[in-house]
Amino acid sequence: MRNIDIAISNYSLAELGFSAHFLSQLSLEELELLIPIRVIEVQRDRLTAIGESGHVDVLLTAANPSGDIAVGDWMLIDSDHRPVRTLSPKSSLRRRAAGTDASAQLIANNVDTLFVVTSCNADFNEARLERYLALAKEAEVDAVVLLTKADISDTASEFQAKAEKLMEHLIVLTLNATDPTVAEELKPWCGSGQTIALVGSSGVGKTTLLNALTGDSLATQDIREDDAKGRHTTTSRSMRSIINGGWVIDTPGMRALRLFDNAEGIDAVFDEIIEAAASCRFADCLHQNEPGCAVQAAISQGALDAERLERWRKLQREDMYNSESIAEARKRDKQFGKMVNKVMSDKQRNKGH
Repeated sequence: MRNIDIAISNYSLAELGFSAHFLSQLSLEELELLIPIRVIEVQRDRLTAIGESGHVDVLLTAANPSGDIAVGDWMLIDSDHRPVRTLSPKSSLRRRAAGTDASAQLIANNVDTLFVVTSCNADFNEARLERYLALAKEAEVDAVVLLTKADISDTASEFQAKAEKLMEHLIVLTLNATDPTVAEELKPWCGSGQTIALVGSSGVGKTTLLNALTGDSLATQDIREDDAKGRHTTTSRSMRSIINGGWVIDTPGMRALRLFDNAEGIDAVFDEIIEAAASCRFADCLHQNEPGCAVQAAISQGALDAERLERWRKLQREDMYNSESIAEARKRDKQFGKMVNKVMSDKQRNKGH
């Protein structure tokens, strides 16, 4: 198991992020007999967590498989450190699993703020940023875009202006991740009991930011100069304590963020299109060549960006396809489970005759 470098202090539950949302899920008996812990790393057959008494290792069972638990989750364990149940999260960041696997993958749970990290170079990609923003909106998590490598860019302000146009009231900060004051700049989102998550491509400076926030000295990787792509420094998700309070969840670099069940989040990011569409003559307007299309009229007048419309359509199609694929996979798994149960029941019944 990889060592998690967290000082074993006497954290209170509130300092760990426990709130009324989780307390309301506990019965009086559970309050008396069980121990709340917060997951800081998940392996296949065990997890590492932290509670009021410090560091805890928990072996997982068939009733609590690792696939159902994310970094940041709150769990209840008994006095022998056996898992009892996982509490419902207040927020959940999920994506469709990479590759051909039609399943959901948990990124992190119980996050308050999502730091979307990109850099002022070729890594900057508006379509990818919109995906992360939609992910945050669907989970009802605040999003802040961090533009790193601003100190070595002559056009940092242009990158910032482009990012700010992606969503109304979006906070975009330009940073030098190696600057000793960077932790102070991010302090408003890192208060006691608050949890942030770092997401973004490899090579944009997430590990450097993590080191600044936690005081760790994890090694970083160089990027390829031709396309600004980096190598993976973080290979698994983990939660660490921030120097001045709060918690940070680091995630492996993600270039392929496939959304599902994210329709509301997508529409929230592209709200100027949704607002314009409300004035279309026809309720089922496809915003192409229909008469009375307010969206196309706004594009003609320069009030809407035609490229934004195309990216919105693409995300909508992808989200619908991925959502249907996962729903179909779940249905197949359920039907297969029923068939297996029937076969086993028939075998048991035949043995009795």
